[in-house]
Amino acid sequence: MTTAPHFWQGSFIDDDEAARRLAGLPALVADALAEPLSTEVVLNACQLVSDALRAPDGPVRSRLLAELTGAGTDPAEATATLAEISEAIARPALERKLRRELGGLHPERLTRPDARETTFEAWAPVGLLVHIAPGNAAAVAPLSAVEGLLTGNLNVLKTSSADTLLAQHLLAELAAADPTGALARRVVALRFPSARTEWLRLMCEPADAVAVWGGEDAVRSVAGLVPAGCRLVEWGHRISFAYLTRDAWSERPTLEALAADVCRFEQQACSSPQVIYLDTEDDGEVFAFAERFAAHLADASAGLPRPELDQAEHAEITTTELIARLEEHLGLTRVLAAADGSWRVLADTRPALAASPLHRSVWVKPLPRARVMTVLRPMRRYLQTAAVGGSRADVARLSQAVLAAGVLRVTPVGGMLDSYHGEPHDGVYALQRYSRRISVRTDRAFATTACLDDLAGPAAVPTAPSGPLLDKAGVQEQLRALAPEHAHLHFRSGGSTGAPALSVFTNADYDTQMRACADGLLAAGFDPARDRAANLFYCGGMYGSFISFFSILERLNATQLPIAAGPDHAATAEALVTYRADAVFGMPSYLWQLFHDQSTALRAYGGIRKVFYGGEHFTAEQRRVLTEEFGIELIRSAAYGSTDLGPLGYQCTHAEGSVHHVLTGLHTLEILAPDADRPVPAGQPGRLVFTSRTRAGQRLERYQIGDLGRAVEGVCPCGSHAPRIELLGRYGDVVRVGTYFLNVRRFIAVAEEELGYRGELQLLLSPGDGREQVTVRLDERYAPDPAAAAAVFPAAIPELASAVAEDLLAFTVETADSAAFDRTPTSGKLRTVVDRRPIAT
Repeated sequence: MTTAPHFWQGSFIDDDEAARRLAGLPALVADALAEPLSTEVVLNACQLVSDALRAPDGPVRSRLLAELTGAGTDPAEATATLAEISEAIARPALERKLRRELGGLHPERLTRPDARETTFEAWAPVGLLVHIAPGNAAAVAPLSAVEGLLTGNLNVLKTSSADTLLAQHLLAELAAADPTGALARRVVALRFPSARTEWLRLMCEPADAVAVWGGEDAVRSVAGLVPAGCRLVEWGHRISFAYLTRDAWSERPTLEALAADVCRFEQQACSSPQVIYLDTEDDGEVFAFAERFAAHLADASAGLPRPELDQAEHAEITTTELIARLEEHLGLTRVLAAADGSWRVLADTRPALAASPLHRSVWVKPLPRARVMTVLRPMRRYLQTAAVGGSRADVARLSQAVLAAGVLRVTPVGGMLDSYHGEPHDGVYALQRYSRRISVRTDRAFATTACLDDLAGPAAVPTAPSGPLLDKAGVQEQLRALAPEHAHLHFRSGGSTGAPALSVFTNADYDTQMRACADGLLAAGFDPARDRAANLFYCGGMYGSFISFFSILERLNATQLPIAAGPDHAATAEALVTYRADAVFGMPSYLWQLFHDQSTALRAYGGIRKVFYGGEHFTAEQRRVLTEEFGIELIRSAAYGSTDLGPLGYQCTHAEGSVHHVLTGLHTLEILAPDADRPVPAGQPGRLVFTSRTRAGQRLERYQIGDLGRAVEGVCPCGSHAPRIELLGRYGDVVRVGTYFLNVRRFIAVAEEELGYRGELQLLLSPGDGREQVTVRLDERYAPDPAAAAAVFPAAIPELASAVAEDLLAFTVETADSAAFDRTPTSGKLRTVVDRRPIAT
């Protein structure tokens, strides 16, 4: 460990250098805040350090343990401190905190809280955030700095001169875990005594907010240094208590749990019980309870080592106990204490709230529930936690009473010091106190813009991880070991490319993905303020399309008709007309059937203006028919995605064909060569490989989903800097028949371009009699004569012509009713290739 006590933007420095740099702090603020900080960068670094702190013999954990124990910290306490920090900065904990306190995983991005309006809001850093940490809680300083990083601030941390360098070295590890260097540029951690007021003044003068821990004197001294307009965030000393009804104080487990809370952390936490209130007016019951509780406290204390107390702590305990013993003669108190002074119970007949001298010292006082407000309300500024013991009805009523009196949190007895990720601290959310809520109001020119940041420049996207590629079988293998807390929502794929596969999500992950997809719909031209959407995706069988778009439209605050795809096309058309739908969502194959089966009714209605599709693509000829014959004004992909990864991309109003923007807030994309695991040259086609960054419990890293595509260079005409890809089909679109490779997309293009065909096309492969058979199936409503069509395909597809000429396969064209086409039973999606050949063994 270095002897330099200060960490300044990536390096350790001594006092002289720190003094010099403090003088230039105002200029440093402007430079640091000019560069936005993505929460993604903070989350990634924190997870890496969290993992390092959990590694039993890892170098990071070993160094930090040595820093603590070398300064005299008990090894068990040092281990517990690092475990606490590791859990607090793990990605799941921080994501939960972000969702609870700031509403999402990317609170720094200017998005539309109400999609019907073109007003954008975000959480922005306050700017320069100064943290003046306490000297009695080792984890507080680094965790407060992490909260400052999550909110994008430049953080200047002061720790006590009596503290270890844990905070400085932990923040150095965080900075080292960030390859971008952004975290290092936003962290300064100094260790010096509070008597060095000149340094405190230099820290506070340019500050936009100052967070200070301590009692009234400490807060008052800092407040005098804070400039006008600077936000002072006080995390002061508070008092907590237990409140027991007669039923509760008669239960042995309750008393054992309460005694354990009194001993934990030597009552140094603000949530530690300092007073036990009994719901009684009877002094005799107070003294009797004190006798009983003393025995439980003695048992709990005996099992825990007692730290050495300094002279001031000894003096406070001795003074408090002595006064209480003197008041015994007045019948006001009774003192029960260990012979070795390790614990004490101070029974007092007066209900007024009083701080205990801590170190396993607790008051017992009467407080009938009718007087809760009268007694506690005057002390509201100091109240924090109340553990309420009683029946369910008592807990409900007494919780209301103590909260009204000023208590900030109510817990079960024995759980006062427990907390949960995202819990408010002292009645507020820390991340909100370290942030500003900002807004930008625009006009209808921004109706298709979901996030202003996308127009300003490209978002910072983490590089893809190294390691092996993942396929669908690997994903299914992961699911077998997935913990139940990460498997809330279960979907099955449609099975168009094989057997249906299971996909699971947490509810929080699902919400994040649906919101991202909702943003994509805005870019595609859906207007939730004006459009009336009919959800015609398939529903049931654990298939996700209908329920997903129900959720997406719900998050857009849109008008929605949840009709779902069904065989009764007349009933569906009637509903569209009756409820004035003007935008429809569904599979192209289903929508194509619906428009043509109900062409008379839908043409007469003429109200459908927008079509949003998913799962398949419309051909150019089908688009022409929908536009010219049915008056459709906008045809756009509703989303590009997969069941297991969720939404991957979206179309904007300038997207042509199969071009989509990538949802970089959810995924990192690689495009690898078709025949080797290496990146393709810019603009060249390759395999699309995604790494999902927002999936709790699952590591969907470098997942090859079976799609082919290429990157589209340049900034999109829509103004968004989000990267674009052009989808070029699936691996399964290319099949080997008779030693030749045939691409079904080529057959579709030939049918459209050479035959003017506007229906669906299916390629059937069968073993045949002596040679393999290839059959093109066309919809009889739009197909030309099969014999004529059979001559067109070989003429336009050289590989097919060669295979036929070499007698390697037989080729035919057949026509059939659309109902005879093979479709996946769950999604209704057309199976473009139906391979009936036996599987080679």
